[in-house]
Amino acid sequence: MNNNSSNGQSLWHSSSSQSPKTPTTMLDRALSSRRPHSDADLSGESGTDESKTKRPHVYLLASNFVSRIGHQWLPCVIIALLFLVLLFLTSLAFHSSRFVCVSRFDPAARIGFFGFDGLESDFGALGVPWCRSKHGKEVEWTSKDLLKALEEFVPIYETRPIKNNMHGMGFDHSFGLWFMARWLKPELMIESGAFKGHSTWVMRQAMPDTPIISLTPRHPEKYLKKGPAYVDGNCTYFAGKDFVDFGSVDWKNVLKKHGVKDLNRVLVFFDDHQNELKRIKQALKAGFQHLIFEDNYDTGTGDHYSLRQICDQSYIKGGGHSCFKDSDEARIRSNRKKFWEKAVDTEELCGPGETWWGVRGEMRDDFNHSNTQISYNQHFQNSRYVESILDVYWELPPVAGPSLTHQSRYDPARSTPPVVADGRRRLFQRIGLGRLDKSVFNGYTQMVYLQISKPGS
Repeated sequence: MNNNSSNGQSLWHSSSSQSPKTPTTMLDRALSSRRPHSDADLSGESGTDESKTKRPHVYLLASNFVSRIGHQWLPCVIIALLFLVLLFLTSLAFHSSRFVCVSRFDPAARIGFFGFDGLESDFGALGVPWCRSKHGKEVEWTSKDLLKALEEFVPIYETRPIKNNMHGMGFDHSFGLWFMARWLKPELMIESGAFKGHSTWVMRQAMPDTPIISLTPRHPEKYLKKGPAYVDGNCTYFAGKDFVDFGSVDWKNVLKKHGVKDLNRVLVFFDDHQNELKRIKQALKAGFQHLIFEDNYDTGTGDHYSLRQICDQSYIKGGGHSCFKDSDEARIRSNRKKFWEKAVDTEELCGPGETWWGVRGEMRDDFNHSNTQISYNQHFQNSRYVESILDVYWELPPVAGPSLTHQSRYDPARSTPPVVADGRRRLFQRIGLGRLDKSVFNGYTQMVYLQISKPGS
């Protein structure tokens, strides 16, 4: 901890000048008579009359002032003074962060360091690259819709069968999947990657009667031997020995068996940690239009090439990066690394030859088991392709600010503003978020919804 202190100098100076002698007045005699006699007075050794050469004492001036304004104003003066003292102490508490230690990843320390206003304006400070759609189309729902649905979802989430979904979806993305599935009302839901079945359960809560197709290497029932898991009765599983990768499924035949004719009524959810550019091309080939990606990792992070990484381009607002170690971005990133676990500094962001796109110039795939080094031109062309097929792009915002959730992982400077802003603790408590364990808010990775169509449409 750095202790900053300075030796202050007194602002008060004594005056050596004396007032000129003036004729003795009745007030002077009265004040002199009230002053107690000193030993010098009693011995007859007193010098000049001090009442004539020195100004009246401070408490006498104050007494005269009070007698003039009257006792009826005294309480008001005292209250005003107390208010000024309180105002000074409050200001000192909020603006003296440089005099205190700020603990790494401690939410209370971050609030004390940045202040509530600082935290709120902190969102998006390092840019949020937003994929550009063909026609500028946006989602139909609003922040009010999200807030209303959030209050409804909290008690549903509290009934989840898998309480500790470590390495799976937390609260933010569970809410996002539930909200979008319920809003879109698909006739069929497909998920690629089910893990223990939590995402299957979430979709079932949104659409109680809609059939689900689940593609996952290991059947969720296998996890029941070790702990809680969820197996849905109205779900067709391509799992275990029957597993088929999303890109290899004969979708025309599968959809025919389910009686689905309008592919616009199908919702596909990806939580399989595969290259998202690959998945988009496969989905488009099959004719699917509505896609959700659970792990939309930011540039420099994650185990697969994501939409967020693809659209992180210099020509897009909030996109592009500098590898110059003395740049403003490098300085800001270095500071933020002290507070957010998933924050990336410039040294981590940039690979050899200033390759910042993807993850240090790599296009990662398959849980980081298959990586390909790509040039900036290839990265640029990937973005242009996505823009040619993209009708809608929307990133789920965090459900609440970090001062409320106490999350310490994702960096708000690379995120959109939350549904419940920092400082709105009453709202946070009223909708039930305060009842949840703080660990469920640590899994936010910019879940994204896409609507796609063939180029030129």
